[in-house]
Amino acid sequence: QVQLVESGGGLVQAGGSVRLSCAASGRALSTYAMGWFRQAPGKEREFVAGISWNRGSTSYTDSVKGRFTVSKDNAKNTASLQMNSLKPEDTAVYYCAADQFGIGTTMASYEYWGQGTQVTVSS
Repeated sequence: QVQLVESGGGLVQAGGSVRLSCAASGRALSTYAMGWFRQAPGKEREFVAGISWNRGSTSYTDSVKGRFTVSKDNAKNTASLQMNSLKPEDTAVYYCAADQFGIGTTMASYEYWGQGTQVTVSS
């Protein structure tokens, strides 16, 4: 079992930056791909970004390319999502997730989930 805990969310003005962290316990993340998803009110949870188990590849949804950066520190057993140039439409609860088999873009690909952290971007 892998337990994931997100942190770093909050209220930020449009154009600002936030860094989300995902701390893992139970198992080493070195063999897991990590994904970040978000869910805005009234919308389905959507894939935002992912990084492979060895950090060799990353994937981003089009709306965040060039603004968000996903990373993974296997030594610290953490994953992060650096979010820059934030927009009001980025407002959502952000979740990290672990996938044993590679970067997936669907929720079904991920075995373990954190509880989520709220990011609110004001205009």
